[in-house]
Amino acid sequence: MALLKRSKLNYQISCTQYLQRVRHLGRSVLLDSGYPKCQRGRFDIISAAPIASLSCTKGSLSGDNLPFELSQISDPFVALQQLQQYAIEKGLSDNSIDNNADNGEVPFCGGLLGYFGYDLGRCIEVMPQIACDDIALPEMHLGLYPWAIIIDHQLQQAQLIGCDLVSDEDFAQLQTLLENPATDTRPSSENFSLTEKFNSNVSAGYYTQALEKIDEYILSGDCYQVNFAQRFKATCQGDPLDAYLKLRSAAPTHFSAFIETEHGAILSLSPERFLSVDQSGTVMTQPIKGTQPRDIDPNIDQANKHYLENSEKDKSENLMIVDLMRNDISKSCALHSVKVPALFAVESYKNVHHLVSTVSGKLDEHHDAISLLRNCFPGGSITGAPKIRAMQIIDELEPHRRSIYCGSIGYLSLCGRMDTSITIRTLLIEDDNIFCWAGGGIVADSQIEAEYQETFDKVNNLLDALQN
Repeated sequence: MALLKRSKLNYQISCTQYLQRVRHLGRSVLLDSGYPKCQRGRFDIISAAPIASLSCTKGSLSGDNLPFELSQISDPFVALQQLQQYAIEKGLSDNSIDNNADNGEVPFCGGLLGYFGYDLGRCIEVMPQIACDDIALPEMHLGLYPWAIIIDHQLQQAQLIGCDLVSDEDFAQLQTLLENPATDTRPSSENFSLTEKFNSNVSAGYYTQALEKIDEYILSGDCYQVNFAQRFKATCQGDPLDAYLKLRSAAPTHFSAFIETEHGAILSLSPERFLSVDQSGTVMTQPIKGTQPRDIDPNIDQANKHYLENSEKDKSENLMIVDLMRNDISKSCALHSVKVPALFAVESYKNVHHLVSTVSGKLDEHHDAISLLRNCFPGGSITGAPKIRAMQIIDELEPHRRSIYCGSIGYLSLCGRMDTSITIRTLLIEDDNIFCWAGGGIVADSQIEAEYQETFDKVNNLLDALQN
């Protein structure tokens, strides 16, 4: 068995206490389970100071400290596979890890952490260049992180884990940093605030025109579902982590994330899993389609949930995406392995009820987690169906490119696991601007006013948490 470097840490319910101790190392990442407000959350993963990185900006690849040349590589997923293979060969003494050690299961033991923006899909499918591109964030950025802090809320344990890519000396220094808060050298946190309130790039009138155009496309047979979104923008000042903490309090979810970037940070409060792969090669995706608002009146709240459970329109919309995701993961999975173990389950969050289905499969011998990711990207729940035509219509009708919105955040661990989210309920801070998006799936019987209101139902609690 490969011997990971391990050091037990004091268990902390708050994942941000350890994040604060390593932020000054640069390029910090937090994959946040939302615990304790989100009871389904189990693992928090925290790291910083990647030893290499890979980016894609407007289709062009770049990197830092990469062990190979990028000049002959055009596909970002091929470059990603090469970096992952290098990490496995150099980071582990063999290809198996004892995941049943006394200190519990390990979701991440070193590997790749980062994000895939929605517009990375342009590297897979040729898309028209219509929507305005006014955000500098690369379409993809992943770092090779040789160590991580893992907080297991189920076992109430915390540990620092490192692979062979981190030296014994550096690991010991990290251990000292984490065990002795007095050695914390982070700068003082500055309170976050907006200097201008959020405004949408879509007026109510334009939204109506866009949905009428989508309806024309659906009636003409171009597509049968299109996810249409609006973008909110404000100006801001202060520490992005302070903003994240406010959002986390307002909307705890089990696929949350905080990623510091060159010009700011990504703040994600996503409830939706995109793709996961475990060490046995079992694949899972859990698309969300169908939303009803929560209400402080328990009778109204229960009525909204009951409506969602029995809504033929929402179930039809959900089923379209289930079929799309079955097709997408089938490209990488063994014949007859793709199943739907859960259909139309209702999950309740602080501000909305969602209709969630689960699709599973088993990777075949010719595919790995990265090829699965490529075959499914971007997620069908945030494009529509058929996927490529829906993406073309999105590009035509949405005034700005989506950037991080409707992309994915997650990890590719050296131990063989992958887990990724769909970046809905996600904000981007870049320089002195903050962006937030909200959208929904439009089908033939969608009601324009209801769809417009639904976009606000999904993010009002986030916007209000920062505006108030």
